[in-house]
Amino acid sequence: MKGPVVSIEVRPEAFPLARVFTISRGSRTEAKVLTVTVTRDGVTGWGECVPYARYGESLESVTAQISGLPEGIGRAELQEALPAGAARNAVDCALWDLEAKQAGRRVWQLAGLSAPGPEVTAYTLSLDSPEAMEAQAREHAFRPLLKIKLGTPEDMPRLEAVRRGAPAARIIVDANEGWSAEVYADLAPHLQRLGVDLVEQPLPAGEDAALDGLARPVPLCADESCHDRASLVALQGRYDVVNIKLDKTGGLTEALALKAEAQAMGFGVMVGCMVGSSLAMAPAVLVAQGVAVTDLDGPLLLAQDRAHPLRFDEAGVHPSDAALWG
Repeated sequence: MKGPVVSIEVRPEAFPLARVFTISRGSRTEAKVLTVTVTRDGVTGWGECVPYARYGESLESVTAQISGLPEGIGRAELQEALPAGAARNAVDCALWDLEAKQAGRRVWQLAGLSAPGPEVTAYTLSLDSPEAMEAQAREHAFRPLLKIKLGTPEDMPRLEAVRRGAPAARIIVDANEGWSAEVYADLAPHLQRLGVDLVEQPLPAGEDAALDGLARPVPLCADESCHDRASLVALQGRYDVVNIKLDKTGGLTEALALKAEAQAMGFGVMVGCMVGSSLAMAPAVLVAQGVAVTDLDGPLLLAQDRAHPLRFDEAGVHPSDAALWG
């Protein structure tokens, strides 16, 4: 990048959800995000992040991180200036967008990637009573891949109900750190019987050693245990798949590097998201090309999205138009 960035601006925004969204940690009615813009020579790049309390982040703390950056910072310097996390993600993605606009090219071209296409995405069912989740599953049974948030004592009745409601759909489950190794081992035969493809983060991050030597008849995916490339070595032999989220990696730059290194080490790759708008999903669609599981349904959970939103259809989530990002 040549010349200083004239300004870096950050502002909070809220997008109402189409319905209350519940996981084992709580419920929400809106997606609270931070929108970042970087402007140089009259050209503006855009990025979005979702601060996550699980990682000690808040709207205020992430805003302070971004506001403390020097205005002339480029992507290379940014990787050292901020740790992996939401703040670096929004600025990194905004700088990619700015570079693409100034070059008159798309981000995928600047990154040396092949032209992207649509990717089938999971659709997440909110945690609820088994009866309500069966109704949700019937409503969305036409979708090829459903994701269920679990991690409670009533997990099996909920999973049975979802399978009744969507007998043909592929299913992945997210325990959100709510199980133990013993619980996973006990549930695994039932997960197999019900055709579950993948289990995300069964154990609390930091307790991964309990998975040593444990049979994994249903593949395990590291989510909270995987942030960036430095996470990978400790996951070998314990997980089969890693979940790449840009708010964890600290942006598209590290996400692409993490994907390449994870695949080289033999991990499968899932690309996921926090609950955000199409602007947050757009860079992740580039990372999701050709991965084992794509979970970029954030905009589908919103009652209102950004202008020029991502397109979702039977082929999946499509790459963004340049009017949105990249």
